Amino acid sequence: MSRSTLGKDYPDGTVIFHQGETGHTMYIILQGSVEIYLEEDIQEISLARRGQGDFLGEMALLTQEKRSASARAIGPVRLLSLDKKNFLRRVQEDPTIAMRLVAMLSSRIRELDTKVVVLTQALRDCIGQQTSK
Repeated sequence: MSRSTLGKDYPDGTVIFHQGETGHTMYIILQGSVEIYLEEDIQEISLARRGQGDFLGEMALLTQEKRSASARAIGPVRLLSLDKKNFLRRVQEDPTIAMRLVAMLSSRIRELDTKVVVLTQALRDCIGQQTSK
């Protein structure tokens, strides 16, 4: 990994953080894409792909809980990392950062709501097909 004037470069396939780790840092994607995934037994379950301008790792930073998922570079990626102290300082300097984070988190909740509806309907359809046999 090389250092640049703004952010840090991660080559394709590099794990940025692992599920279960204590998170002291959040990241802003300056360039590239990052896959968020769960590590379940011996398999991986892809949850989302995040791109330029997106945040990741903010949950562990804000809640002080362990990371709920892992993140990996998809292609070359440049990330800006912020620890809690620097994040809070930047929010004080520019409160719109907090509003952008809240907007992004709200968007992710909406995305999850949609996935829950789709999965619930698929499960109902599957159960309905099994009971009609």
